[in-house]
Amino acid sequence: MDPGFSKEEFREVLQEIGETHMPFGKYGPEHFPPDGIPIYDLPAEYLYYFKVKGFPKDRLGDLLEMVYHAKVDGADAAFDGLRLAAGGRRPLRKPRRREFRPGEGADQ
Repeated sequence: MDPGFSKEEFREVLQEIGETHMPFGKYGPEHFPPDGIPIYDLPAEYLYYFKVKGFPKDRLGDLLEMVYHAKVDGADAAFDGLRLAAGGRRPLRKPRRREFRPGEGADQ
């Protein structure tokens, strides 16, 4: 992140990151309705893809790049307050249906 940020500017950027959800792609609303995954919960590997291919050329790209640098620099905990306010980390995997059928299993 830009070391020239004042505390107030940093607070505003952090709030903007907290309000921004991934609008497209694997973590967008099509796969994670209704809004997509909050950008602070995107995996660092996914953000790395954008680093290699190029971040979007708009404000979203700026925010994704800031989140990427925070994560690779080990500062992911900076987003804990946002996660707590949103009710916790958003699961990225679809829940698997688990069934137990008596008589089937490895113990046989």
